[in-house]
Amino acid sequence: MTQSTPSEQDRLSLVEAQVQTLAQAVRALAEGLEANPSQETEGSAQAARRTARS
Repeated sequence: MTQSTPSEQDRLSLVEAQVQTLAQAVRALAEGLEANPSQETEGSAQAARRTARS
């Protein structure tokens, strides 16, 4: 049974693809984290107004 060793170019291409995928995931995570605080703040403000009216 012979196993072919990937060439340096093949390994580099694989690493580049993995880095690109990781960068996309980090971007999506960062965008998600940026979106939530403003939503939480708005929701907290509405909850505070409701509590103040009671």
